[in-house]
Order: sequence, then C-alpha cells, then structure tokens
Amino acid sequence: MSRALWARPEQQAPPMDEEQRLRELGYQPVLARRMGGFGNFAISFSVISILSGCMTLYGFGLGTGGPAVMMWGWVGVGLFVLCVGLALAEVTSAYPTSGALYYMADRLGGRRWGWYTGWLNLLGLLGAIAGIDYGAALFTGAFLNLRFGFEPTPGSTFVIFLCILLLHAVLNLFGVRLVSVLNSISVWWHLTGVAVIVGALAIVPDRHQSAEFVFTEFVNDTGWSSPFYVAAVGLLLAQYTFSGYDASAHLSEETSNASVSAAKGIVRAIWVSWVAGFALLAGLTFAIQDYAGTQNSATGVPPAQILLDALGSGGASALLLVVIVAQLFCGNAEVAAASRMVFAFSRDNALPGSALWRKVSSRTQTPAHAVWLSVAVAAVLAAPSLYSATAYGAVTAINVIGITPAYAIPIYLRLRAGDRFRPGPWSLGRWSKPVGWIAVVWVAVVTVLFCLPQKAPVTIDSMNYAVIALAAVLILASVWWYVARRSYGTPAPYGNAREQAEISEGIV
Repeated sequence: MSRALWARPEQQAPPMDEEQRLRELGYQPVLARRMGGFGNFAISFSVISILSGCMTLYGFGLGTGGPAVMMWGWVGVGLFVLCVGLALAEVTSAYPTSGALYYMADRLGGRRWGWYTGWLNLLGLLGAIAGIDYGAALFTGAFLNLRFGFEPTPGSTFVIFLCILLLHAVLNLFGVRLVSVLNSISVWWHLTGVAVIVGALAIVPDRHQSAEFVFTEFVNDTGWSSPFYVAAVGLLLAQYTFSGYDASAHLSEETSNASVSAAKGIVRAIWVSWVAGFALLAGLTFAIQDYAGTQNSATGVPPAQILLDALGSGGASALLLVVIVAQLFCGNAEVAAASRMVFAFSRDNALPGSALWRKVSSRTQTPAHAVWLSVAVAAVLAAPSLYSATAYGAVTAINVIGITPAYAIPIYLRLRAGDRFRPGPWSLGRWSKPVGWIAVVWVAVVTVLFCLPQKAPVTIDSMNYAVIALAAVLILASVWWYVARRSYGTPAPYGNAREQAEISEGIV
C-alpha cells in the first residue's frame, strides 16, 4: 500500500535532512530533535491508550448498545479510523511540522482553512487531556475505594484530577527526551498490561459469559427507542479511544527522519491499538459476573467491578494499578502533543498572548508556557464534572468532535488538490484517493453523530454539551479571526516547499 511501508530497507530512500526540510517549510528549528521512530510511534500509541479509552468509557458502552455494539463497533470503527490514519499519514509525510493538521490545511487550502483546522485541533487536544486525566482520577478513586474504603465524590475526584495535571505538567517540563523514554516504556506497559488483564480474566473466574452474549447481546439504557440510534451513539467508546494519533505529527519537529517516522508512527499506533483493544474488550465482557451490578458499581468504575467480581479484592487492586499507570502514561503523552500544538499555533500568532505561549526554554528546548496553558485549559474544561454526572461523557465527546473534523480537513484538501499534490517519501500511491474519500465520509458521519443527545429525555443534566463547546470554539475562532487575521500566518515557504505550496494551491 505504501512504498515506504512495504519496501525493503535497502530500497528505501535515504533519510532526508529534516532540519533543512523544516527551513524549506518556513520555520527555523528551535526544538530538540531527540526522538526516534519508535518513540514517535509510542507517543501516538500512548495517547490512543486502550487501557484509558476502553476502560473509562466501558460503563458508557454497557448502556448504549451493550456487548454487541462494543465488540462490533470496535471492529468497524477501527477499520474506518485506519483509513483516516493512512490518509493523514500521507499528508504528514509531506508537511512534517509541529503545527501538523492546521499547517497542512493552510498550505493546501489557504489561511482560513488553516485557522479553523487549528482551532478544532486545539479544542480536541485540550479536551483529550481533560478526558484522559479525569478518567485516571476516576480509576484512582476506585482503587482507593477498594484498598482503603475511600468514598469518591465529585470534589475529591476533581482534586485527584488536578494533582495528575500538575504531575504531567512537571514531567513535560523536563524535555522531550524524558517524554520519549516514558512513551517507550508506555508501549510495553500497555501491551503487557492487556495480556495480564485478559489472561487473568480468562483463567481465574469459574464462570464466563457465552460467545453469544459477548457478540450479540444488545442493551439499551439510554431512553431512546431506536436501536439504530442507540448503536450509533454507542460507537463513541471506540471513536473516543481511536483519537490522538496526530501526536506523531505534532512531535515531528523533534523526531529523526520525521517525513517517514511520523507517518509510520500514526499508522502503527492505530493498528496495534485495534488488535490489542479488541482483546481487552473481549476479555472484560466474557468475565462479567453481574451485568446490573457492574453498571451500578460502588466503585463508580464498571471495569473495576468486573475485576473485583472475577479476581477478588487483591487481584482487582493490582490490575487497577496497571490501568492507572497506563492512563498516567497516556495523559503525559497528550500534554506533550497539545503543548506542541499550542506552541506551533502561537508561533504563527493565532492565539491570544501568542508571544508568551511560543517561548521555548533555553535549557530543555521545551515550550514550557505552552505546557502550563494546556493543563490549565484542561482543568477548566473538566470543571463541570463538579456539578453534573454526565459532564465526563460531554468532555469525551468534545475531544471527538473537536479533533476528528480536524483530521479530515487536510485529507479533503489533499484530495481536492489531486495530482497537483506532491507526496513526501511515505505515500499511499494509487490507494490515496479511495482511502482518502472513505476517511472524509467517515469523519463527516461521526462529527454529526456525536453532536446528538446521548440520553432521553434531554434535560440540563443529560444534554450533550459537546455541541455547545464546538459552537463556542467556532464562534471564538471567527471573532478572533477579525482581530488576529493581519498578524496570523504561516511563514512563506522557500525552495522545494514553495514549489509544493504553489502547485497544491493551483498557482503554478
């Protein structure tokens, strides 16, 4: 499918000078290029984090379609997301910058395309930090409940959440080398953790659910009467988990041979997560002992109840620790990706206070102020969870409907450019157009889908606030456009990059 992906090592083109390529794209290198190909894959794999996404939204899936939608939805959504990832990887190979999606859209479609793509991408990344770290706080509360009788409340959970945000900010301030090492550890932690959890749930319990239950049981606790609608909403579990793989692109200015490594990192992170996530969901669902008891767990976290019922308090506590550490790895990687987006967007004067957020530490070559802004906004996004039990679902939907359209825009613009687009060293070849159109259509469908209400009747507590967040960021972006449009702009490319930009925009 991709020459760079399938060619033998001796047949591949030699690595290009990525620092020179970045200069051709208009940017002076200021970040430390200390991340290898595995580290680049690892950051996207860590952000996808099946032990975060699958586990934190498992309870949501139990009531929105149940086992059948969770299992088959994972298979179907994973296939479509792989198409999105393949198409995005091709464009990433041509434009390996920290700005990633918005820079691609700017080059292929113009300043307004880049502007709105950037704001959507930023909303999704910041929503992801909030969703991941709040999920880790929920699981930490469940662990404390099991071991020490701690009763999690919205207030105490939020305090744990703030502590996790602070931890991730501090870790990111040490530089990209530490982030890369932690992400590499995260890959093996996730894969080993899934193997241990699935193995324990397969061997220890005396009773398991039938295959018919796991793959065909449909459960509807949403209040909506349409099974099709409920199944569609239930896809949020998989779609939320399969997000954040643009992290490989955002870290491309800190990756060796980024034109190939970042593209491969995106694709590998998706398919490895697809396989491992299916095993995790199947292992959990086969091990359910009491469906209603799992949904209404005193721990507040249904997967914790599955572990408790199947393995006892000691085993459940040990495996919860495995999950919590994986979620901490995930949140740390997401802070890294979001802060690079803040840095890049500020570098092009797109954010209020851009001069502050684009500053880079001379000691660590890390955008320290961008790190602090990222965790601060994530804290604000999760604040409604103090007052509404449904707010966490809204935060996860914010992540999906913010970041997913941002994936499709550069893919669409690349398709619109047709043969005028000159791919980088990683290319889909003749598969580029069919895969690209599948990706664009899928993103259009899920964007509409996750703006819909998830429970009936629709009340203040049950409404989907994600659509309000999406509208707010689009309004903010539109208003700020008229303030910053004269100062905002990606730098003029030169050399080969200028020729590429002019061809893509139809100037030549």
